[in-house]
Amino acid sequence: MNIESIKELQQKLSSILGVSGHEEEVSNFILEEIEKRDLVDKVWIDPLGNVLAIKEGTTGKTRILLDAHIDEIGFMISHVTEKGFLRFVSIGGWDNRILLGQSVILKSGDGKLYNGIIGSKPPHLTTIEERKKVVDMENMYIDIGLSSYDEVIENNINIGTVGTLFSPFIEFPNGMVRGKAFDDRSACNVLLHTLMLLKEKEHSDTVLFNFAVQEETGGQGAITGAYNLKPTMALAIENTTAADVPGISKDKIPVYIGQGPAITVADRSIISNPKVNRRLIKNAEQENILYQFKKPRYGSTDAGKIQITRGGVPSSVVSVPCRYIHSPTSLLKLEDILETVRLIEAFIRNPANI
Repeated sequence: MNIESIKELQQKLSSILGVSGHEEEVSNFILEEIEKRDLVDKVWIDPLGNVLAIKEGTTGKTRILLDAHIDEIGFMISHVTEKGFLRFVSIGGWDNRILLGQSVILKSGDGKLYNGIIGSKPPHLTTIEERKKVVDMENMYIDIGLSSYDEVIENNINIGTVGTLFSPFIEFPNGMVRGKAFDDRSACNVLLHTLMLLKEKEHSDTVLFNFAVQEETGGQGAITGAYNLKPTMALAIENTTAADVPGISKDKIPVYIGQGPAITVADRSIISNPKVNRRLIKNAEQENILYQFKKPRYGSTDAGKIQITRGGVPSSVVSVPCRYIHSPTSLLKLEDILETVRLIEAFIRNPANI
């Protein structure tokens, strides 16, 4: 494992279109990566689209679930106008302030990709008062360059077609990279690299993996995956808000770029299990792994769903810090992904014997 392999996989994962409920391309990519590298004892895609995997431990008494969601937020077409413009609704949580003028990518019914632009009433035709307000999504449209309802339908674009904002993967200085869908393809990157590290190493606990669908719309994949895999302990691996930017006071910054993985003590969906966090912290300290705490109680994750599966699962969250999440231009430091892999791998090996 090195920064170059992390960057290469991050770019591949980020570039795939996988809006919630339409994650097939991401599922297939992850399944292929696991199978071609022979990383687990068993791997399959369940009826909902989760990629589930099992790597047996020498004792198997503890069954540790590692969950990373594969979906990204996006849009669904809700109406096609006579002139070929597309009205849309949100899939997941967007900030309307960033949408106007953005590039969009849509996938038609036959799998063809279409580029588009989000527009609304032109600013030079609005009043001063209108320009002071954030435009509601219902007053926006997507322009894909087609000129009629019939032309849109002929290209297999209709009500239910999905897409998202698009921006290419770009390298920044200081080991930073920018791209779309870092929430939560960064964690998929973490889990795949963790599997590569564990391939030739013995570990006493059985490790379960759920590359989960539909986190952004309710955590349905986490619920069904955890129920199926029957874990006794769990970690959701996430991408979380690094608001270490101008205008935010230190007491309000959840996490920082460049300070390693963030361990959650509490968020809006979970109060993390202290025993799970103790195992994370002790192993990080023993292995000299950089880590930080995420300030409570921002955000929610699949861990909130996993912890109440069956009779209850002691759970926590480990996140890769990232600026500008839920946008097409998320920004993170590759070293933070690497340190997150090191932490998760140490947690599994458990040299601190917690």
